[in-house]
Amino acid sequence: MTHATRSGSDICRDYQVDPEQGLTAAQIEQQRSRAGQNELAAVPPTPLWRKVIQQLTDITSIILLIATGIAAYLALTSDSSWLKVIVIGAIIILNVVITLFQEHHAEKALAALQDMHVPTVTVIRDGTKTTLPAPELVPGDIVVLTAGNTVPADGRLLSAQNLTIDEAILTGESEAISKQTAPMATEPESIGDNLNLVFSGTAVTQGNGYFIVTATGMATELGKIAALLNKTQKQKTLLQQRLAQLALRLTSIALVAGVVIFLLNFFLYQDNLADSLLIGVSLAVAAVPETLPVIVTLSLTHGVRKMAQRRAIIRRITAVETIGNVNVIASDKTGTLTQNKMTITQFWQPGQPVQKIAALTKLAPQQRQAFTYMGLATNAEVTADGEAHGDATELAIVHLLAKYNLKRTTLEQDYPRLAENPFDSNKKTMATLHETPDGHYLVIVKGALDRLQLAQRPHKTTTIHDEFAAGALRILGIAYREFTTKPELNWAQIEQELTLVGLIGLIDPPRPEVPAAIAKAHAAGIKPVMITGDHLATAKAIASDIGILRPGEQAISGAELRQLSDAALKKQITDYSVFARVSPEDKLRIINAWQANGATIAMTGDGVNDAPALKAADVGIAMGITGTDVSKNAADMILTDDNFATILDAVEEGRTVYHNILKAIEFLVGVNFAQIFLMLFSVSLGWGAILIAEQLLLINVLADGLPGFYIGAEPGDRDNMQHPPVSKNRSLFADGLGWRLALRALVFIILVGGVYYWGRFGLNDGSQLQGMTMAFLVLALGSVIDVYAIKTRQMLSWRTLKHNRALNISVVIAISLVLAVALVPFLQKAFGLTDLTASAWWITVPAIFGSLLCLELTKYFRLKRKARQNSASPEYELD
Repeated sequence: MTHATRSGSDICRDYQVDPEQGLTAAQIEQQRSRAGQNELAAVPPTPLWRKVIQQLTDITSIILLIATGIAAYLALTSDSSWLKVIVIGAIIILNVVITLFQEHHAEKALAALQDMHVPTVTVIRDGTKTTLPAPELVPGDIVVLTAGNTVPADGRLLSAQNLTIDEAILTGESEAISKQTAPMATEPESIGDNLNLVFSGTAVTQGNGYFIVTATGMATELGKIAALLNKTQKQKTLLQQRLAQLALRLTSIALVAGVVIFLLNFFLYQDNLADSLLIGVSLAVAAVPETLPVIVTLSLTHGVRKMAQRRAIIRRITAVETIGNVNVIASDKTGTLTQNKMTITQFWQPGQPVQKIAALTKLAPQQRQAFTYMGLATNAEVTADGEAHGDATELAIVHLLAKYNLKRTTLEQDYPRLAENPFDSNKKTMATLHETPDGHYLVIVKGALDRLQLAQRPHKTTTIHDEFAAGALRILGIAYREFTTKPELNWAQIEQELTLVGLIGLIDPPRPEVPAAIAKAHAAGIKPVMITGDHLATAKAIASDIGILRPGEQAISGAELRQLSDAALKKQITDYSVFARVSPEDKLRIINAWQANGATIAMTGDGVNDAPALKAADVGIAMGITGTDVSKNAADMILTDDNFATILDAVEEGRTVYHNILKAIEFLVGVNFAQIFLMLFSVSLGWGAILIAEQLLLINVLADGLPGFYIGAEPGDRDNMQHPPVSKNRSLFADGLGWRLALRALVFIILVGGVYYWGRFGLNDGSQLQGMTMAFLVLALGSVIDVYAIKTRQMLSWRTLKHNRALNISVVIAISLVLAVALVPFLQKAFGLTDLTASAWWITVPAIFGSLLCLELTKYFRLKRKARQNSASPEYELD
């Protein structure tokens, strides 16, 4: 048996405490030795030095570190330049600094959870009320609660007078829970069903009471969430995994080629060790796209700015890429899919048809009387500055009255309130006594229909009630009784023989833009699901209304979910679109089950109970308006408008960023593959290094790096949201990327190798320096202008050329710098180049455009082929 099904006196006996006296000093020390402080334990943060090591043990960084070490050794032991040491070292430092800067806002969820604990609480100890710091509470303490308090620990209520507690941070429910002290008849299914228990971190909205502490610190429900946060680890993003695979492939190729070149140079060509190592350094530099990590970061940063403009704030930069590839969005209901505002949508009076409030433009006299009675039996109000006070149901009544220019304070001038019988969770009604304008007296009772003591139940009352309930509406009845003289204030008597005024149906309605956003998600190959702490019937009704729960799909409650094993849940998870009355542990199981099926999942939430799932999801999305600090700090992305439709805007931007990063990979890596095989072939043929390390660095960092920095600013394709997201098991080289990389590498191998051979051996005044200079210019300038063929899947046109001004400027700067290196004497000498003859220029210039022409030609034929396949559609784009 849990505390909920036992009496308060039994719990007090367990702790040997008298509720009137509280714990003694000896008992307090004994309990503290067992339970410790009422605090949440946090995992120690990762020290900076460990973060730096993690960055330096990345494959790309390891290759560059080895290259730096060899280059430094050669600079110390031979006449090799220190230039390559400085440049490679600067690239390593830049990559580490950028990454650490992006991770500067590290995990703060535990700190926010700790901040939620109340600094002081009122307790009864040794027969005296005393105030003490919340961390000093121990199990068995008797704690006093009043409106405005935050509950400092978990416990069993011993007394409750009109006590309601907002448990949204744990349950996700928008409505405060009315508390009671009686034992529960059956074991509660979820936290929200524990009507006689209170939980740490929740807020007292009205009433008062006191409870006995049964759990403190990490043993509380809040503590269990903190423990889940400590254990939950972020997975690597899809792009991180794929870039690691790419780096591994490049490294493998470079290592094999490096060993071959070293053996050839040292043993076959009898070169000395220093020269062989120098070529090895050149190969290592050629293998690594040094600027790729920076370009990826800049592309993601551009995505961050674009998403911020669309009301999505990115906390972790990798979420930009991941959100574009999500195929499941698990959304909370309240405030994200719905308006987080209880609203009266239907109204019925005896003898009248059901009236939809949206269609009710003017009140008939009978309706005005009913609305007047509703307003009189209400305590909520909205101040002149728009600040709302009161519970969600009563605020719905106040907002409804305002629609018809009715105001509670004005109504009370004609019907002054004489007395009130407050709402109680046991009787589930509220009653007020008023004097009428004609000198009579009026009792108005508002509450659950089955608790109204009606003189006669009108025809169809039960039918209408059941219809409202089937639509997941919360139902309130309004009834009255009139007296000619002032009655004695015996509520049990004067609340009898009531006349029913009508029934109202309330619901937290969907946001108007959500159904279109759900349809957009389905069109983009994304499955939206609802994960909520609300009741199953309400969740199903909303989900069906907005298009989440479609024919053939199922809904499941947390209690049913807990009956499934992890294996069964993994197998069945795709059948469900609605998960209701779930706990934080349930949410984690749902996330893990989707991920086990290969899904990339985004999870929304606003409460403390959502934090572990937000952290475990591939993309955690917190609410900026209603979200707690805990949920925001655990999330990767924050919606400033708490709107589900904004997630789809973020997905669209994320897809654009991902495609642009793929374009950057195509732009950089094709040249790297060409450099590796050019070095391998040139040494194998006995030519020596076709390009030296400084030249390769200049190409990788300057010629390719500068335009690469701005390829991330390319606009997205028009059909971004018309195809499914990239699956986790799809190769980075899928969709033709591998083929295009191979083609471009092959073209450059032929062009660069050809001009080197022609410049060194074919021209009468040819030399190794002339061949190297020609090869450098073709590879550097050819790869720069290739960015125009790569940045769009359409044919080159004036429109596609001009729409990225920053890219155009970077191309001009890169070309100018490359030409300066090739033409300015002291730069020529520093980079091992020479002046070209006129005949060499006649060969070099056409070769520079060879790769661009080849890429455009293959693009033309691919587009023509796709046009034939899509002849029924007049407009298309190549994916």
